[in-house]
Amino acid sequence: MARRPLPRILSSGSASITRSREIARTAADSATDVLHPLITVVRGLRLLAVSGRQRWVATPKERRGPKLFLGAACVLVVALVPYGPILALITVMGAAAWKGRERTPVRTGPDETETARLRSLYEALVPYFSTADDPDPLFAHGGDWAKAFDGYAFDDGRLTRLQVSYPAYFTDGEAAARSRIEQLLHTKSGRGREYHFSWDEEANRLVMTVLDALPTTIAAQRFVTAPGETVLGFTDPDAVSRTVPVRDGDTTVDASPVVWRTGGRSTEPHLLAVGHPGGGTTTLIRSIALQALQNGDVIVVDGGGTGEYGALAGRTGVLAVESGLGGALATLEWAAHETERRLITANRARQNGHPVPDDIRRPLWILLDRPGVLGHLAAADGRPDPQELLRIPLRHGRAAQVTVVLAEQFDALDTLTETVRTHTRARAVLGPASREQIEAVLGVEPHTTPPSEVPAGRGYVRLGAGPVLRLQVPATPDPYDDATSEAHRQAVLGLLPDRHSSVEAAPAREHADEGPATEQVPVAVDTAARPVDAVPVEAMVAEARPSEPLAKAQPAGAES
Repeated sequence: MARRPLPRILSSGSASITRSREIARTAADSATDVLHPLITVVRGLRLLAVSGRQRWVATPKERRGPKLFLGAACVLVVALVPYGPILALITVMGAAAWKGRERTPVRTGPDETETARLRSLYEALVPYFSTADDPDPLFAHGGDWAKAFDGYAFDDGRLTRLQVSYPAYFTDGEAAARSRIEQLLHTKSGRGREYHFSWDEEANRLVMTVLDALPTTIAAQRFVTAPGETVLGFTDPDAVSRTVPVRDGDTTVDASPVVWRTGGRSTEPHLLAVGHPGGGTTTLIRSIALQALQNGDVIVVDGGGTGEYGALAGRTGVLAVESGLGGALATLEWAAHETERRLITANRARQNGHPVPDDIRRPLWILLDRPGVLGHLAAADGRPDPQELLRIPLRHGRAAQVTVVLAEQFDALDTLTETVRTHTRARAVLGPASREQIEAVLGVEPHTTPPSEVPAGRGYVRLGAGPVLRLQVPATPDPYDDATSEAHRQAVLGLLPDRHSSVEAAPAREHADEGPATEQVPVAVDTAARPVDAVPVEAMVAEARPSEPLAKAQPAGAES
């Protein structure tokens, strides 16, 4: 039996339906284009009506009567004014068109690229924030990342802020566990930037933010500080609660300083700065010296012998600038005896009920760069290590207004004596360094990821048991260096005191013609009633270096 063909309407029905749909869609699009202004006005009228109704409902009942009367009066005035109804209609249509216009929708969620990055971070954190015994894990392979990431922010597709909620059983009290999470987030979020990690152990929450670069254009200048305060550099605005006005180029801005307090009530009276060559430790010492010369005396010992402190030689308040072993030993020995003299004089004045003399209250700064080099030379020559002469200034310097600042490199860190390590509670790490190196110097790891490349003078600082802060030392280069810019050279030279008249007048006098520059200072402490022997500084230096000119070292009371 032959099969009859299907009716034509059934065989060609799908093609007709598809063509009909295309015609209907085209007609709808054309009608939408033609009626778009009317649709916009109608949408605006609806929104105006909804807004008016909401305001009427929010109006208290006792104020509805006066408001209704005011509206009726306005309608009456519009009706009586020539062309009033037409103008009112045009105004309403214009307001409706503006209200009903199409607005660009605000993106409320991440795009595909950002979603992929967040999911990648989530999957990478699963092995660290999950266990097999958790019945309802917050982190699981293929889980919902939106439950773990409470907040996030992107800039040009790169993550700038991330808030992570982690399980309560994660060992966030262990530094090693936190370090693994920080290193993972740093790697997955992109290298070349510095991230700050804030751990809230009570709420089980971690906030990661990208830090802005610290300003490197602030040069040496007079900072607004109180006596006994020294600006080591500048840090993040939210890290300290104080700002100082500084000149940044041709403008004046408010910067957040890292202030180091010295003196009798300081808990961190001495400073140790560590870094690699070119890290900025010499720049830090030069910046401290310029600030200390405002109201104190300075002794500089350049163990590296590079001549970085030649601009300080012969200046008022600079007692000595030494780079040789003999002069350094003699100068540090005088500093130790000067510390003892200050202690004895202050103690006798207090016992007799007298005020402490002015020369005792005047701060004395001992700035020692690269002591490991001098220690090596002293060991080879059979002389005592210069660091041993710092024992008395380090132990008793706070009461005698004596402050010690040392700078050393990482490769010679093991040459520092136990006394230096114990009494230098203010620490700074400058230049590129790993987290392990920073922890070895500061005692704790920083809450940021150290970048691999940093400008000179950039690092971290910790004052005593305080938090670790980022630090950028103000630009204080050697003004006699040919590579120094003219602006920085003039900034440093403008802060240097005037030179001694004796140095300018007769720098080449014979040794026998020079007398003591100042009064004699004691070199030995005797607790008995007998008087203390006194030896001038020049005699000590001449004994150490009989063939060289006199040292520039003078006692702290020279200017009085």
